[in-house]
Amino acid sequence: MHYFVTGATGFIGKRLVAKLLERKGSVVHFLIRRESEGKVAALREHWGVSASRVLPVFGDLTEKKLGVSADEVKALKGQIDHFFHLAAVYDLEADAESQIAVNVDGTRHTVEFAKAIGAGHFHHVSSIAAAGLYEGVFREDMFEEAENIDHPYFMTKHESEKIVRTECKLPWSVYRPAAVVGDSQTGEMDKIDGPYYFFKLIQRLRQILPPWMPSVGLEGGRINIVPVDFVVDALDHIAHQKRASGACFHLVDPMGYRVGDVLDILSKAAHAPKMNLFVNAALMGFIPKSVKKGLMALAPVRRVYKAIMQDLGLPEDMMTFVNYPTRFDCRDTLAALKGSGIACPNFKDYAWRLWDYWERHLDPDLHIDRSLKGTVAGKVVLVTGGSSGIGLAAAHKFAEAGAVTIICGRDQDKLDEACKEAQDKGYQFIAYPADIADMADADRFVQLLIQNHGGVDFLINNAGRSIRRAIEGSYDRFHDFERTMQLNYFGCLRVTMGFLPGMVAKRKGHVVNISSIGVLTNAPRFSAYVASKSALDAWTRCASSEFADQGITFTTINMPLVRTPMIAPTQIYKNVPTLAPEEAADMIAQACIFKPVRIATRLGVTGQVMHALVPRVAQIVMNTSFRMFPDSAAAKGEKGAKPQLSAEAVAMQQMMRGIHF
Repeated sequence: MHYFVTGATGFIGKRLVAKLLERKGSVVHFLIRRESEGKVAALREHWGVSASRVLPVFGDLTEKKLGVSADEVKALKGQIDHFFHLAAVYDLEADAESQIAVNVDGTRHTVEFAKAIGAGHFHHVSSIAAAGLYEGVFREDMFEEAENIDHPYFMTKHESEKIVRTECKLPWSVYRPAAVVGDSQTGEMDKIDGPYYFFKLIQRLRQILPPWMPSVGLEGGRINIVPVDFVVDALDHIAHQKRASGACFHLVDPMGYRVGDVLDILSKAAHAPKMNLFVNAALMGFIPKSVKKGLMALAPVRRVYKAIMQDLGLPEDMMTFVNYPTRFDCRDTLAALKGSGIACPNFKDYAWRLWDYWERHLDPDLHIDRSLKGTVAGKVVLVTGGSSGIGLAAAHKFAEAGAVTIICGRDQDKLDEACKEAQDKGYQFIAYPADIADMADADRFVQLLIQNHGGVDFLINNAGRSIRRAIEGSYDRFHDFERTMQLNYFGCLRVTMGFLPGMVAKRKGHVVNISSIGVLTNAPRFSAYVASKSALDAWTRCASSEFADQGITFTTINMPLVRTPMIAPTQIYKNVPTLAPEEAADMIAQACIFKPVRIATRLGVTGQVMHALVPRVAQIVMNTSFRMFPDSAAAKGEKGAKPQLSAEAVAMQQMMRGIHF
């Protein structure tokens, strides 16, 4: 038996050809573009048959009669028993023009070609999208009843099927598969589409929340999902049954699931939090379409909506299908498959295979260089305060990753020592002496870097000063507040604003501001330090909004306590679990790679939530810690005194890892 297949190199087509070749003596002719001739050998190897059983026919779906040569048409005439038309655009995000060219015009050209070669039976693989957004149950004998087909995908699938119904002079059958996902046995899939758009969102929930935590899901309409192996098996079986022209079959799951159920099943497969509560998306239905259209005509609304959907990894049109209103009757399909052993498996039984295959092969993050080297290699990175502590540890990471690493500091000896350390490790720093707290010197330094390096690509505002002293011990030390503000706030701003014009001109740049967990927890005894870092945080939030459309991004790191020279004068910290500078440097590296708005520890976020929701309780907790831990000897001006801690203070030290006491 001889077959002709369009779309034979696609996900469904490739499997259908393999299935047809299982039939003894079968020969498959398949359409392929001339420029893809080099793929033919690999396709034959994939199908495991000789050249005599798989024959390429060179042409183009967008040309009349598929652009196949007259000689080829003559050779094929009267030879094809079954003609399968699968080639189409199955992408919701594809533009209308390309969908019309392939789905509509391509189908017309295919019908013309099938007639020219006198094919025995024309099998058109349509889609349930041909029904549009029909309200109710859509039967297999329905077509003209389709509703709401404004979307290009719905419109072109409907129109292509209409061409077969009205223009095909050969005996024909139509097959409408539901949303096709991977193989139910292996999970294999070739692209992200349909329910796969939600996989990234579920993965993020798993990363943020423990699996036992209840979460809120989105309830919606009833969507239909089928695995590719069921579609191929059903298509092959039904196509070889003798029947009159004009039959239509819904290759769907007889049950179907609501959107919320699908999300919950996938969440279980991913070991993500179970969705215990669902918000019905139909609640948005009370907003008139004219109002929605008017809102989306507003530029700010479009930008916000687009940003949210992009951040969730969802197509902009996805919300159109959440309240999918159509259910599909499949009695004719079930009757045709009776006794064959072919049936759509339960989604719950194979969802875990889909998830496993996606996470191993299709997760977009697998194909993106998320290494520090891929991010900063060859780029200019400035680390202020880079001669010691966190800054030095971060500078080593950047230099090792191939960045042009610039460090600055006030102490030339420390800068020289840092450069020697880098040289011993096989790379180098470029060091400049500079006092960021001195506005004139900060300006001089910025201009020098612009002159020598053309500005910077990554700015790490790490230079800072910390003072741990109670307010009642600072009445006559107002200069403590001035000094911290001068460096931690004004100095950072002076440097950042000096480099911003160059970043704007290049429309790219990233600024990382090293803030403190104390800003989130409002740590007592750090009023001067926390106030200066809070000012920087507030300025950064404003700047992020102003430069959001100019390619410049900002990350604030609410750094927990780190074992650096800055905390050395406070003897109490010797008993407190702290981060190593290298661990802090890892956080800075992540800030440059992923460019999040904020990086904070769970402890810091918990403190922020407490101050927002139960401020009185938060004050009591922080006051308790304030009374437990007295000022250090250095803060009191005493030398050699050892801190005396109560048993409660020692216990609290171990519990509150990484918080400034």
